[in-house]
Amino acid sequence: MSTILLTGATSGLGRHVAFELVRSGHLVLAHGRDAARTRRLVEELRGEGAAEGFVADLASLAQVRELGTRVAEAHPELDVLVNNAGVGGGSPGSGREVSADGHELRLAVNYLAPVALTRALLPVLRANPPARIVNVGSAGQEPLVVDDPELTRGYSGLSAYCRSKFALAAHTFALAEELDGTGVSVNVLHPATYMDTAMVREGGISPWNTVADSAPGVLDLATRDLGSGGYFDGTRAARAHRAAYDRDVQTRLQAVTDRLLDA
Repeated sequence: MSTILLTGATSGLGRHVAFELVRSGHLVLAHGRDAARTRRLVEELRGEGAAEGFVADLASLAQVRELGTRVAEAHPELDVLVNNAGVGGGSPGSGREVSADGHELRLAVNYLAPVALTRALLPVLRANPPARIVNVGSAGQEPLVVDDPELTRGYSGLSAYCRSKFALAAHTFALAEELDGTGVSVNVLHPATYMDTAMVREGGISPWNTVADSAPGVLDLATRDLGSGGYFDGTRAARAHRAAYDRDVQTRLQAVTDRLLDA
């Protein structure tokens, strides 16, 4: 059985996936932003199987890196990372928000945080092959504008969300190539359209799918060998935005990412 770090585990899709994983015999390291909610979740999970809680605000890169350090020290056997936590497009008409580090909030939580956490945990994952990284993305993808990655001009919450998910997909494909032959796979998926989550309801959208409908793709990628460098729509292999596969786009994105993470 695996030791799995699952971000965004206290609600929505993450909560459902956490219970499915512990019931299958895996040790779930459940991440949440709120300490009380994370503690309550772990108490519930322990009624079904093995779980531990880790608290961090993914809008703070310092806390993201500290989370990576704490997990690596406590669980050197970690072999699966599921980057599930995310921020939606916000309520209709809402304005631009920034993270603790001053980055556009959707870019910070949906992209910079999983990249930073993955980098922090790669040494541990490499030491436990076959290891897996699962990035929970979206079919909503819009190429990131590298000369305005923080979307300071013509801001739209939905556009910011779609750009962050495009960046996550492009990063996944580049990372898969970098990790080829290491025993660490990385894939990205769109779990389902308009899931019944607070994120979707906040956007004023009536849900199309339950979280139970949306979980199988995440569970498959977290527990099965499905290759590396893939994009999935639920459980089906699919194609991301065509620009996400472009090597030049990936190279420019990495340069921007490195600059923002080092800022």
